[in-house]
Amino acid sequence: MSEEANYPKIAQLKTVAAFRARLQELGLDLPVDDEMLSAAQGSPLAQPARVGNFTVGNRWCIHPMEGWDANRDGSPSPHMLRRWQNFGRSGAKLIWGGEAAAVRPDGRANPNQLMATESNRRGLTALLYALTDAHREAFGSLDGLVVGLQLTHSGRFCKPDDHHKMAPRIAYHHPLLDAKFKIDPRDDSVVWTDGEIEELIDNYVAAARLAHEVGFHFVDVKSCHGYLLHEFLSARHRAGRFGGDLAGRSRVLTTIIDRIHNEVPGLAVGVRLSVFDSVPYETSREIGRPMEYDSYLPYEFGFGVSPENPLEIDLSEPLELMRMLIDRGVVALNLSCGSPYYTPHLQRPAIFPPIDGYRPPEDPLVGVWRQIDAVRQCRAAVGGRGQGTGDRGQGKASGVQSLAPSPQPPTSSPQPTPVPIVGTAYSYLQDYLPHVAQAVVRAGWTDFVGLGRMVLSYPELPADTLAGRPLERKRICRTFSDCTTAPRNGLISGCYPLDSYYKELPDRDELIAIKQRWQS
Repeated sequence: MSEEANYPKIAQLKTVAAFRARLQELGLDLPVDDEMLSAAQGSPLAQPARVGNFTVGNRWCIHPMEGWDANRDGSPSPHMLRRWQNFGRSGAKLIWGGEAAAVRPDGRANPNQLMATESNRRGLTALLYALTDAHREAFGSLDGLVVGLQLTHSGRFCKPDDHHKMAPRIAYHHPLLDAKFKIDPRDDSVVWTDGEIEELIDNYVAAARLAHEVGFHFVDVKSCHGYLLHEFLSARHRAGRFGGDLAGRSRVLTTIIDRIHNEVPGLAVGVRLSVFDSVPYETSREIGRPMEYDSYLPYEFGFGVSPENPLEIDLSEPLELMRMLIDRGVVALNLSCGSPYYTPHLQRPAIFPPIDGYRPPEDPLVGVWRQIDAVRQCRAAVGGRGQGTGDRGQGKASGVQSLAPSPQPPTSSPQPTPVPIVGTAYSYLQDYLPHVAQAVVRAGWTDFVGLGRMVLSYPELPADTLAGRPLERKRICRTFSDCTTAPRNGLISGCYPLDSYYKELPDRDELIAIKQRWQS
């Protein structure tokens, strides 16, 4: 890849034909509808779907959006309440977790993270009512609306007391991540003991009980993006019952799920899961490149990657884990990949990187395709009875797959899944997001289309598509990454370029100054 690589922006592709032509240039097999369909026109996105015992009214889903903007005691601020009201107004009927809520104070990724603790019972109640009241006001009822709360511990990325001071708690010493984030590989005081993990499991169960009592329909036991439960999935070199083989590495996650089912009957459980990872990338102003890993081959520090070449995907273990979760009664899976901290181009494709990232080493459309295709493979492979049917294939779902696009399009038909699956990475599609979203749902590649960053700038996009209203192009997320750059520098997260609410905050001027210093 040339250091001068320059990718065409989606906004420059003025027609569906031009967008398709760009996909063809990149060798990406991605279904795209000619026009955006409304509910009245039979949009696949308007169809209801079952999630456990609930009927969700349409196929739009809102991902958890951590705003770094709670009060210091973990209760919601006016910024957070406004964001949850926007979730309610969005028109999406599945709200996946709403916000990443820490199950204990030391598990926060920043001092202003929402907490799912008894001291914040009122705050969680206020958030849920803000969302449901806004939804009822916009759409007349709560029919088909299903709302969850995401439970988390940030593990390696904890900053509970100071925006600029790491306080990591890790599953094991990862040689590359320790080096990247300046963790002393000889310091075992930051590694969880088995006894401490048992206490942590208690915290998750208590948080789930609280969420149920407040009125959430389900909880998401977050296992993605390099946070603690995701990191455990690669803890092959950890001794004891919480490491080693896949049963051991997933034991924290599965024990939490089993105990929630046993101790909080009636509460549904979902899991947001990073189904593949990669070698961490260097932070740079140049084209991104992976950290040196040759000396660690076969690579045993990732989940969903090939040990022989950790830049390739291997879905064997993720599929095995998904089957384990389904057998345990998980009602839905929300699939993602990688981490915004060390592989942002994989996890949230963008033309403009955050300032602690690097220039994208590929057209971000490739990153979008990679995640959509991984979801297709997972949905095809787990089999069973579900909502969707389609005309796309199983690909290489049971084995290794290059991170590059496959030269051959899939041909065989995927099987419906026993639990619905939510897909990720759609925001970068921008103007053509609805065209791809409705096509992949129709084709059976995914059951729900999840939106993250797009909801910050244009929360009503799902409602507008289903109503047949033209998209408001000036509000479409262009992936400027300010919503990531801001919290990385201790500011609240929001869409500073496009949302007038954030444009008027003093944080905007500080963010502009930070970016100017970085660019100079």
